[in-house]
Amino acid sequence: MENLEFLNSDIPSNILCRLPSKTLLQFMCVSKGWYKLISDRYFIQSQLQKQKPTVSGFIFQGKYQWCNEDIRTVSYMPVVESQGEGDGDEKVQQKGFDFLPEDVVMLASCNGIVCCRSCFPDQAQDPVVYVCNPSKKEWIKLQSTAALDNLSTIGLAFDPTRDPIDISTKFKLVRVRQLETEEEYFCYTFEVYSFETGAWTKSNEICHCNNNLVKNNSVYVGGILHWRKDGDKVLTYDVEKEQSWLISVPIPAMEFETIPQACIGDSEGQMHYAMVSEKGLHIWFLEDFFESKWTLKHSKSLQEIEEEHPRFYNLHQRVTEAVTYHMEPWMVPLAIKDGLLLLRVSTKLYLYEIETCSVKQACSLSKLGPHIMFCPVVLPYSMSLVPLNPHRKLPLY
Repeated sequence: MENLEFLNSDIPSNILCRLPSKTLLQFMCVSKGWYKLISDRYFIQSQLQKQKPTVSGFIFQGKYQWCNEDIRTVSYMPVVESQGEGDGDEKVQQKGFDFLPEDVVMLASCNGIVCCRSCFPDQAQDPVVYVCNPSKKEWIKLQSTAALDNLSTIGLAFDPTRDPIDISTKFKLVRVRQLETEEEYFCYTFEVYSFETGAWTKSNEICHCNNNLVKNNSVYVGGILHWRKDGDKVLTYDVEKEQSWLISVPIPAMEFETIPQACIGDSEGQMHYAMVSEKGLHIWFLEDFFESKWTLKHSKSLQEIEEEHPRFYNLHQRVTEAVTYHMEPWMVPLAIKDGLLLLRVSTKLYLYEIETCSVKQACSLSKLGPHIMFCPVVLPYSMSLVPLNPHRKLPLY
């Protein structure tokens, strides 16, 4: 029988709150007493203050190239420190969201919680939006808008350091819509869903821009949501101030002979931009939002990468062959999170550690489901204890 007096003291709480979320999630299955302690909101808030969340893995979902029908397969590739070459294929999971009442499409991930929606075209009623914590198998169903469709772009804003979760889990969703004006120009409008009010409100903010957004690719840093566009801009939206503006990318695409491949992400609390071109791999972090001031953090020529990692044989020639948008690029940066860059090279995924320049094969694309080659949804995910009641699947003791 467990020592209830010990569990009710501050000693176990002070010890356990210093452990990572993955370990604590396992400890929740030890007994009812441990489950109650680790599920307490005040304990979780204390653990979030002492343990900075780090990337646990990446969520993948494919897209059809020529139609808007949804692909229902969702895969999760964990980041395993001790993983050997070729072991990643065995670690890929495809049932990580089976606790939800229906198949879903991934929309956004932020600090341990994930936003997704019901699939089209089977949904006869209005689409349903879910916010969930897959680590705890808890979810909530949101009141959606009738205008939500499979072309909608949604960003998730959640930061427990800004909005403590000791009483409730406060988050916001921002839906971006592209509209055509009477002058035949395009602009973006914004709608915001607040968990506190349980309703969507239309923002008065309008951002004029003719480029398209890269769907399901939002990054939330410092209270600001970012979306990469298919041009030389990054769309940003300050969730509290309800202000938007466009940030120029570090180097415009027209300066390259090939079609550069890029992605955005966050690391060390800063917005990052990674690009692969004939000039190599370059990674910048954003110093100043309003002046679009980027600082180069990492730079490697393709020849240097090939010399350091012989597995990427003839890399320069293969990258420089992609001179039109119709050609499939050989090397593509997919995501940045916590010092890791996820790269697709041909039909395999690699984890590139920015600080040490080390490369580790993660898995094969074939293990991640159908149509994963063309512009897949790739969401970094960090395991978290953040509660999302009322719906949850309790662990077995």
